[in-house]
Amino acid sequence: MTKPAMVLSQLDALEAEAIHIVREVVAQMERPALLFSGGKDSLCLLHVAIKAFAPARLPMPVVHIDTGQNFPEVIEFRDRIVQRYGLNLVVGSVQAAIDAGTVREEPNGSRNRIQTPVLLDTIESNRFDACMGGARRDEEKARAKERVFSFRDDFGQWDPRNQRPELWSLYNGRVHPGESIRVFPLSNWTELDIWDYIRSRDVEVPSIYYAHDREVFLRDGMWMAANEFAVPPEGADVVTKKVRYRTVGDATLTAAVESGADSIDLIIEEIAATRLTERGATRGDDRVSEAAMEDRKKEGYF
Repeated sequence: MTKPAMVLSQLDALEAEAIHIVREVVAQMERPALLFSGGKDSLCLLHVAIKAFAPARLPMPVVHIDTGQNFPEVIEFRDRIVQRYGLNLVVGSVQAAIDAGTVREEPNGSRNRIQTPVLLDTIESNRFDACMGGARRDEEKARAKERVFSFRDDFGQWDPRNQRPELWSLYNGRVHPGESIRVFPLSNWTELDIWDYIRSRDVEVPSIYYAHDREVFLRDGMWMAANEFAVPPEGADVVTKKVRYRTVGDATLTAAVESGADSIDLIIEEIAATRLTERGATRGDDRVSEAAMEDRKKEGYF
């Protein structure tokens, strides 16, 4: 009697696809790395990568491009996860690049754009030929133009018209010296998938993702945390609100959303009802222009 075919759940299928991609990267590339900020997407990617090679240790370093303007609870969480799993953490410091005079801070204090040269320098100095990240196609329209294996030239730049075919889940990781590949194993995931995965796999995330009381002020219609990196303008009302973060990035640019979702179940209910992506709702850097993300990606941003 023929056994019925095993039907995978949506999450199991997404996880299996991501594991396959991660293993392809390690099999094809000589010096791969995994970008890890401590945020929810990179946490899910790290969980997938650890599972892909268990019980062996992760066979690549994890890389964080640290702007020096991060939320402190996220950096503390990052370091705790690195210690827990015995990871090799490589930090590209934007502050060190500013001190060395290789990049210059923008007049508004944002360090978002100057992450790119620091990322490219980190890739070059460590001779990484592939960097995996947790970017998803539903985040932003420029992200949706990426293939899973995204080719970058020897200047680290991306040409959306120069993408390699990916038929039948076959990936071409061939690169010449100086060139590299950015890889997105979670391309087919959504924000809701991420939180479903966090719940089903019991993945720990920073407390900043859950609703909590925080001092905030309004800037461009978004609630910004009042701190040393985002100083309220003169005359601005600073109020205490119950908020949470849908994404964690630079404290100068990342806004919170009003929310009472203090559990994963409530977060999932909230996300299922929203019509705005997390970047569209909370990232000031994506409001610079219609093509802000695409312009940065062409320069070498992840």
